[in-house]
Amino acid sequence: MIYLSRFSLQDVGMETAFLTYNCENRRTCYSSRYPFGVFSNRAVPPLELEPITILCGGNGSGKTTILNLMGEKLGLRRGTVFNRSSFFGDYLSLCRAEVAPVFQRGRGNSRVVTSDDVFDYLLDLRCTNENIAYRRRELLAEYADARYANFQMRSMEDYDRLRQVVDAQWHTGSRYVRDRVMNDVIEKSNGESAFAFFTKEIKEDGLYLLDEPENSLSPQLQRELCSFLEDSVRFYRCQFIISTHSPFLLAIRGAKVYDLDSIPIQACHWTELEHIKTYWQFFQEHQTELEECSPCS
Repeated sequence: MIYLSRFSLQDVGMETAFLTYNCENRRTCYSSRYPFGVFSNRAVPPLELEPITILCGGNGSGKTTILNLMGEKLGLRRGTVFNRSSFFGDYLSLCRAEVAPVFQRGRGNSRVVTSDDVFDYLLDLRCTNENIAYRRRELLAEYADARYANFQMRSMEDYDRLRQVVDAQWHTGSRYVRDRVMNDVIEKSNGESAFAFFTKEIKEDGLYLLDEPENSLSPQLQRELCSFLEDSVRFYRCQFIISTHSPFLLAIRGAKVYDLDSIPIQACHWTELEHIKTYWQFFQEHQTELEECSPCS
């Protein structure tokens, strides 16, 4: 499914003209006119988008900037805020997004997901778990007090205390606590919890802009995320636009990859990316060591 079919940034000429005639007297923060200037040294053609489109490039190449522009242009939900100068709206007004009619159906599910969203989710889980641990300690103290209490019921006002004492005397401490407090929310590693975040947030029928989703994920979990994304496209009518350096995500079947480091920016096969060649060279240099450690050797 394709909800966003094309996204166009302004060309260098439009950017220069706008800055010349509209920004001479505009006060800026630290002289920043972001996102003006991010792509001033590269021609950016209209981005033709597929069910899975990947933006790849080094730091400062504009991957996250493009996702932010797309998200704001389409009015997509997002969790964490992002840095934007007083010029962001001006730049955004010069961008163009072409959407399919079905986008209106998928708008409610669509959203921007950043690594900050995942990090905040992990922090919330940790905070929840710490509160549960504190409550567990309280209940263990309550259990010890009730189990060995010398208690006699004198009126109906003592009923709750009676039930507490009986429960403590009939059950172990762990059972007493388990019946009164939820199990730990965090029963998995950060990576497993991060993967669970994506499976929870990504619904059917939606456009998802994912900013470096590989953060916090082990190589194995990155491969599982790839399978999940492929299935979401194939069976659940989703579209993904992803910024990433992960070779596992770049190699997703059928993904269209844009190299933001190339001049001009253009689509390429993932194996042509410079950092993938660096990985390949590294493994070639250590081929003997890898073969010695291989379980098949």
